[in-house]
Amino acid sequence: MKIPYTVKKSRRARAMRVSVYPDGAVVVTVPSGREGSTSVIRSFVEKCRSWILGQIRQTAGRVPIYVNKADIPMLKKRALALASARSAHFAAIYGVSHGTITIRAQKSRWGSCSHKGDLSFNYKMAALPPHLADYVVVHEICHLLALDHSKRFWDLVERTIPDHRALRKELRSIIFLFR
Repeated sequence: MKIPYTVKKSRRARAMRVSVYPDGAVVVTVPSGREGSTSVIRSFVEKCRSWILGQIRQTAGRVPIYVNKADIPMLKKRALALASARSAHFAAIYGVSHGTITIRAQKSRWGSCSHKGDLSFNYKMAALPPHLADYVVVHEICHLLALDHSKRFWDLVERTIPDHRALRKELRSIIFLFR
């Protein structure tokens, strides 16, 4: 099986390197002054074959959501409105109240809940399908009643999101790609 790749020339690159992006694209970066022939690049890709295929396997099954960098301020505003409205809705269902809601740019978290009851959400939640955004909000609302991930916590989540396990799996499969 031949691995499809694109070649990118870079003035800053000191050596040839290969990258596998979250969408599965393979890019070979070549130093500008020392462009190799296509056969040299091809043999370099072949030498890295097992690593490349392993990286591609890791990206398989990921669901990309494309975001324009220029849209980030708008997403932050939408995320605040969404988080505020849905938090109020689910807080009423659970009979709790929360503190302030903040929107942040977090790499690995969708949300957090402080000991004081303040909720923080990732701005990317505004780009999620509504059922996943609701799961994120319910998850944090339930932390107001149980600040851990104990059985009690998951029982609380299950009251309004019975399929929370499938939704967590779906949420983990999403990857954001910026343009």
